[in-house]
Order: sequence, then C-alpha cells, then structure tokens
Amino acid sequence: MKYDLIDRNLFIKNREKFMAQMKPKSIAVFNSNDIYPIGSDSTMPFQQARDLFYLSGVDQEESILVLFPDAMEEKHREILFVRETNDHIAVWEGEKLTKEKAFEVSGIKTVYWLKEFDKVFFDIMTEAEAVYFNTNEHYRQAVETETREDRFIKWCKEKFPAHRWEKSNQILQRLRGTKEPQEIDLLLQACKITEKGFKRVLQFVKPGVWEYEIEAEYMHEFLRNRSRGFSYTPIIASGNNANVLHYIENRNQCKDGDMLLMDVGAEYANYSSDMTRTIPVNGRFTDRQKQVYNAVLRVKNEATKMLVPGTMWKEYHIEVGKLMTSELLGLGLLDKADVQNENPDWPAYKKYFMHGTSHHIGLDTHDYGPLKEPMNANMVFTVEPGIYIPDEQMGIRLEDDVVIRDNQEPFNLMRNIPIEVEEIEEWMNK
Repeated sequence: MKYDLIDRNLFIKNREKFMAQMKPKSIAVFNSNDIYPIGSDSTMPFQQARDLFYLSGVDQEESILVLFPDAMEEKHREILFVRETNDHIAVWEGEKLTKEKAFEVSGIKTVYWLKEFDKVFFDIMTEAEAVYFNTNEHYRQAVETETREDRFIKWCKEKFPAHRWEKSNQILQRLRGTKEPQEIDLLLQACKITEKGFKRVLQFVKPGVWEYEIEAEYMHEFLRNRSRGFSYTPIIASGNNANVLHYIENRNQCKDGDMLLMDVGAEYANYSSDMTRTIPVNGRFTDRQKQVYNAVLRVKNEATKMLVPGTMWKEYHIEVGKLMTSELLGLGLLDKADVQNENPDWPAYKKYFMHGTSHHIGLDTHDYGPLKEPMNANMVFTVEPGIYIPDEQMGIRLEDDVVIRDNQEPFNLMRNIPIEVEEIEEWMNK
C-alpha cells in the first residue's frame, strides 16, 4: 500500500470494542471484498471491505477475520485467514501478507492460510451457538451484486443450519460512527491531501480549460501525496452542470463568467475526505455570484456550530432549512407567500436546496453511524449546504469535514482550505 503502516493498536482496540458487545458463545465472520471483473482478464482495482479493514487493518483480497471471544482455545479467539503466498505470486503480483506481516499489521497472533478455513471453522463452530453475519444495511445502499460476504452467508446457513444468526451491522453502526483519535488523524491526512489538490487547481483554472483537465490536476496531486486517488467519483461541474447534483461526466469546457463547482476528496489509507468548493472560472466573482456564495457560506458556518453532542440529525436538518429559507428570502429567490404556503413535507427552500446538509464520513464517504440517536464527541460529519439556480446557470455548494467535540467548538478538518471570497480570488490571481 502507498500509505504508512497504521499502528495496529487501533485495530486491536476496534476488535475489543466489537467483541465486548457480542452475545455469549457466538462467532463473528468478516470477509474481504472480491476483485470484480471488467471483461476478458481485466479487473477493477481492488478495494477492501471496510468492516474487515476496520477490525484488522488487512488490505488485501481473499482474507477472512473470525472473532470468537468464548473459544475454548485462547488462540482461536481471534483468527485471521489470508491467501498463501509464494515466490511465484511474489513475481507476478507482488508482495502479499506473510503470517508474520499479517500479525504486524493486525495484532492477531493466530494466522492461517485460507485453504485451512473449512477445517478450522468447523472445529470452532462445534463450540458455538450463534454466528454474526456482516450485511450491508447502510441507509443509502442499493447493491445488486452478490458479494463474497453474501456467498459465505449462504454457505454457512447450509452447512450449519442448527446455529442462530445475529447481525454485526447493529454493533458496527455505533462503533464506526464514533472515531478513535488515530482515525481522526487519518481523516486529517486525507483532508490535507485534498487541500494540496485544491490549491493546485486554484492556480490552474482559467477560461478555456476543460473539466477533465481539472480532474487530472487533482489526481496528479493526490497520487504524489500517497493517496490512491479520489475517495469517490469526482464532480467537476462548470456553469449549468453544477445544477446536476451528481454530474460526473466532467467533459465540458469552462467558460469566462461561469462558476465552477468541484465536489472532490482524496482517500488516504481507506479513509475518505469530502470537500466541495465553488470558484469563478475567471478568478473574480461578480456581485451576484458573491451574493449567493456568501449566503451559502453563512449557512455552512451556522450549521457547523450546531454539530455538538446531543444534537439530533433530523432536527438539525430542520434548523438548517430555516437558515436557508432566510437566506433565500434575502436573495429574492423566495418571497413570504412561498414560505407561508409551503408543503411541510417539501418546504419552499427545497426548490433551491434539495439535498441533506450532513452525513457521517470515515472509512466510507457516506459512513456508518447512528442517525436516530444524539450526536456525540468524535463523530465526523460533512457540512454541505448549496443553492442551485438553473435560471441563472449557477449552482454553488460548499463543504467541509467536521469533528464533534465535548465542551469545545466543532473542529474543522478543512480549516486551512481556502473558502472566503477574498481567499479564493487571491489564490486564483497570484
């Protein structure tokens, strides 16, 4: 991997937290992701299953983690299975985890080759009464592909029909939602790489450049700073493209007078950053662009102040909606009659700001985390209000990543990334 070795104590602690919530005489199993085919012998770049990484630090394919706190043999309370490596694999594919290296990465003392899984698993299942399966229950998931995890669950139910089944996800939702200090450091590193990319782009953008050229500038800076690349498909949207919320074609030319919305973030060690900035292609805001931009910035700044322990996610979004309504009235985009006659299920402000303001961020860009419980310290959220005005060929969104803290203001991981109008213009006109 490009990134520095992560202190294995992070993964040891994550496993301890997970196992503390398991029911007696139960086993939890976590599988790596598949390598997905494109066609012929081509494959997509490998991305590790985030739950497996969260609990082990293992970042290669064909890996399985088994947790069994009540195992009769101490060595079987934490087990890691990895693909057996050899000289042939080293020549053709590069270095893979040895048993010694797997321990160094994960802190798991018992490491078997994957070919031993069936035998070892059958042995420990004779001691167990229940199995925790790891299913994807994210509120935005829409996965149609059968995963390695799905295949394991089918196999396990057929092989061991007398066991009870439990869900890992309910435990992981809470655990992954609240970050350890080491995780916040990794997120900060991802944000710092994003900062470098943005500052590079500020001095590159001018009328006539193409959106895909800007994407390339980000990728150049990300890769040279030990990131694998973008943590999600980047949005580089000039002019009216910014009014398409998930515009990812990045194929148009940036024109003089346009605003350019860039929703991008660098990945580092599987941790995501998520930034949005909107800048004038020619380096100078018009009065109207500045007016709308500062309205969005005020909403973002006020919304950030609300991210404190005890805040409820649903009520938070209602309050942000009130802030946005006030700004849209000030911009002349709404009038009092629009607000008085609004549909409570789709308030008037939704005409110009139709998406949510915040989501958890961490190992996934839209990370796991409880949404129906009060926020607590060390949760990390995005803050990303926007105003979209198709009639004016302009869409403006601003987004930072923010850590909730006890008895302190929220900590903005992107505090050093230019965002004020004057900062943007200064950087673009150096």
